[in-house]
Amino acid sequence: MSQIRPWRTIERRKSRQIMVGKVPVGGDAPISVQTMTNTPTADAKATIDQIRRCEDAGADIIRVSCPDTDSTAAMPEICKAASVPIVADIHFHYKRALEAADAGAACLRINPGNIGSDARVKEVIAAAKANGCAIRIGVNAGSLEKDLLEKYGEPCPDALVESAMDHIKILQDHDFHDFKVAVKASDLMLAVAAYTELAYQVDCPLHLGITEAGGLIGGTVKSALGIGSLLWAGIGDTIRVSLSAEPEEEVRVGFEILKSLGLRSRGVRVVSCPSCARQGFDVIRTVQTLEERLQHIKTPMSLSVLGCVVNGPGEARETDIGVTGGGNGSHMVYLSGVKDHHIENETMVDHIVRLVEEKAAKIEAGEAEAFVPSH
Repeated sequence: MSQIRPWRTIERRKSRQIMVGKVPVGGDAPISVQTMTNTPTADAKATIDQIRRCEDAGADIIRVSCPDTDSTAAMPEICKAASVPIVADIHFHYKRALEAADAGAACLRINPGNIGSDARVKEVIAAAKANGCAIRIGVNAGSLEKDLLEKYGEPCPDALVESAMDHIKILQDHDFHDFKVAVKASDLMLAVAAYTELAYQVDCPLHLGITEAGGLIGGTVKSALGIGSLLWAGIGDTIRVSLSAEPEEEVRVGFEILKSLGLRSRGVRVVSCPSCARQGFDVIRTVQTLEERLQHIKTPMSLSVLGCVVNGPGEARETDIGVTGGGNGSHMVYLSGVKDHHIENETMVDHIVRLVEEKAAKIEAGEAEAFVPSH
């Protein structure tokens, strides 16, 4: 049978599935969105508060750093309070991995080669197995092993992949297979090349990210290009957008990348014009306000906001709710692609928010077909 829009089809790479707590990663599971807290982990209350905000934004998995014993001491309270799986970020101190596993972490982010002796690696793997923990191998271009830097001269795709394969072998030699792998770099072209090469060599789930991507705007662009191009090629099972911004923003950007590719649907997808002299209302400010006021909507839905009738009706036909700018401060509202009623400037934002909330409630109640708006 021929596909209806074949150009939108993404054939995902076949990977085996692991569980990170209750979240499946890999296989045919939805691509999960991760972020990382930036509060001191030892401050359990501040960390839990931030986790709550990230959960509200839609995070599927949340990572916390465990650099010291005060941090792992707070982990039981943090893991118990969280409604999503918690990943413990471990670097060189193998005992922190043991403590985090016992404290309820669903996954340990480590580099087995950095943990130390084989005996220590065995201890960490034993703790992971005993507690049902997954492991994420985290290779980073900024912290490659000295011997690989000497061999290759600089971070390059082959160096990142060789590092990943070395770490994978350590886990496999100890009969541990519940792992996923990342080969991150701040150079998006390096990261994409490394992930693409690794994807052909292993069947484990891949965790995508462009590390140290930058601030909200620059980091979003880099991440969208790097993560987006890999996802478009079918590579990637879970993502983290690394921004110098609040972690909730990382979650929102991650979902926007997935929504743009049709890989996940969550919340309101806004179609809006950049505005011009034809606009019948202040499109930019209206969209900014609507995006802020509709962040609480989790139901997948589309909303078009266009300033004039050139492209407005056409876009409105393709969205659940649409508004097109008209003359004399009176604008046309479309419901399910059909002209329905006019709305005035002064009440437009409140009215659109109410329409979205009403439709979301009806969809959640399974009554989408019976949707009748209140004008």
